Amino acid sequence: MKILLLEDELMLNNAISEYLRDIGHMVESFTDGEEVVNSVDTSFDLLILDINVPKKDGFEILEDLNKKKIYIPTIYISALIDIEDITKAYDLGCREYIKKPFHLEELGIKINQILKKDQNSTSHIRFSENYSYSKDKQTLYFSGEPQTLTKKQLEIIHILALNINMIVDFERFRIDIWGGENIDNPTIRAEISRLKKALKEDFIKNIRGLGYKIDRYYSV
Repeated sequence: MKILLLEDELMLNNAISEYLRDIGHMVESFTDGEEVVNSVDTSFDLLILDINVPKKDGFEILEDLNKKKIYIPTIYISALIDIEDITKAYDLGCREYIKKPFHLEELGIKINQILKKDQNSTSHIRFSENYSYSKDKQTLYFSGEPQTLTKKQLEIIHILALNINMIVDFERFRIDIWGGENIDNPTIRAEISRLKKALKEDFIKNIRGLGYKIDRYYSV
């Protein structure tokens, strides 16, 4: 996942950023709300926002995004414990509200819950502006039209769709697509490269040294 973190306490910001990277996420961190407003876009899969931060608070950020019709899953992390603040956070559309202080592992659990809910929330997933995929029918669509791919290419799309927003490593491809055969990584890369060349839009990301992923596409 690509995560935007807003936390003005530098030590906590660094600790959260390091933890999230250690468990496989990409992180861009900020210490004031104005920086976030100038940087946030739909390339982010998740926002982790403190509320009481300089220049523009976490509530104002989500209010601005809602006005722009930019909807990104959001977790608030805050020392505010009044029910009015918690209610406002959920009214603005946050997925989770974590009270400080908290264990980093708790944040990891909440992120995994959001991932699993998103993966199971719909059988039809949008990959890009024009591409979408039906997990039930195991069919790739471009502008609503079914696309013709080889059996192995569809299997690759399917395993990536089942793990939307997460990296699928080479061993997972080897087991699920090639049935555990002794296939080397360059062979897997070559097959995925042929698939990418067959697509009109590039939505399969190569995560160097780790594997591949597809991020869920959110239209603005």
